[in-house]
Amino acid sequence: MPDDQLHAEIAARLRAHGLRVTAPRIGVVMALERTPHADADTVARQVRKSLGAVSTQAVYDVLHALTEARLVRRIEPAGSPARYETRVGDNHHHMVCRECGVVADVECAGEAVPCLNPGPTHGFVVDEAEVTFWGTCARCHTSESTETSLIKENG
Repeated sequence: MPDDQLHAEIAARLRAHGLRVTAPRIGVVMALERTPHADADTVARQVRKSLGAVSTQAVYDVLHALTEARLVRRIEPAGSPARYETRVGDNHHHMVCRECGVVADVECAGEAVPCLNPGPTHGFVVDEAEVTFWGTCARCHTSESTETSLIKENG
């Protein structure tokens, strides 16, 4: 999608959620559209490339506001910084590589939201299940296999 069209679509999303349209908000959402599962530092670097000087605190404030408005989803894989994505509201899950930390989306494991039942709900009304699958991505698995082969060959 061309930048001006994406800009207009993001502005409409912000307004629909009762948020003012500002350059930092547009910049953060555009960065997340281009780089899903980015951490705040990555988002800040991308926003600075497009807007110039934007403080790290401003990026964190925007991420917080967007998360509160449910325009952005925050995920927190164990052992890595919080990550953000614009894919919200569909109860999808994530797969995380133990080696490099890359994150991939995984469709919901069930047919209805929430896709898993916790058993006793202790009075909670459950509306979402967050699942993280852990493993080794194809790139890391391939390099691991190559390294193992080289070690065996070289004794």
